[in-house]
Amino acid sequence: MHLVKSLAVALSMYSKIPVPAVEWKEENMKYAMCFFPVVGVVVGALQYLVAAALSGLTGCGDILFSAVMTLIPVLVTGGIHLDGFADTADALASWGSKEKKLEILKDPHTGAFAVIGLCCWFLLTFALWSEVPDSKNSRSILAAACMYVLSRALSGISVVTFPAAKNSGLLRTFQDSARKRRVRIVLILWAVLAGALMCFLCPVQGAVMLAASAVIFLYYYRLCKKQFGGTTGDLAGYFLQLCELGMLAAFVLAGGLLWK
Repeated sequence: MHLVKSLAVALSMYSKIPVPAVEWKEENMKYAMCFFPVVGVVVGALQYLVAAALSGLTGCGDILFSAVMTLIPVLVTGGIHLDGFADTADALASWGSKEKKLEILKDPHTGAFAVIGLCCWFLLTFALWSEVPDSKNSRSILAAACMYVLSRALSGISVVTFPAAKNSGLLRTFQDSARKRRVRIVLILWAVLAGALMCFLCPVQGAVMLAASAVIFLYYYRLCKKQFGGTTGDLAGYFLQLCELGMLAAFVLAGGLLWK
């Protein structure tokens, strides 16, 4: 029963998927992060199904396809990770001290660099989906959909592994409540499964996507350590959005070379 409640906590926190209300107490939260990648499964499944439906529509062009594929993750998650991406863009643009950056992360106001960062993210994501080689190939789309599971597994690993930059906040609550060793093992299994499926479906593109996710994860680790003194919920969201963007770019670039 506690695992079901942990699933409900994860879905209610990281998505707009309707679930029964569950009290946020330690026994319900200790394994919640294990179910974080489930949101990625839902996002990927929806993209796969919607892409299949769109491919059957006469006259459906790249613009509609790209817009729908870009918006599905936002609609499922409610934009919670984009909020972290925007806050981090503001903090990094300040070029201030660690303390100053952390203050900006807590600031509820949206700065100019947050808006610029979001515009760039949406523009690049839309453009990359419009360039997906053989977008009507269900095998190819399924491989791309796996990145939503992998990005959440890696983000979850950072939450239970990296030190917290603050002694308070939602991420610290999840850290304090989690059974870190067990949660880390489960998230690693999620990451291995998602990576293996990507490589099985599209070997070259899958391998390049895995390499891109590894490079971005290392960048995220150095960013947290040097500029913030640890991670926060906003930084974890920033990584997730950046990781998915990087994997999508790798998927498109590797696929473009194969299809030439």
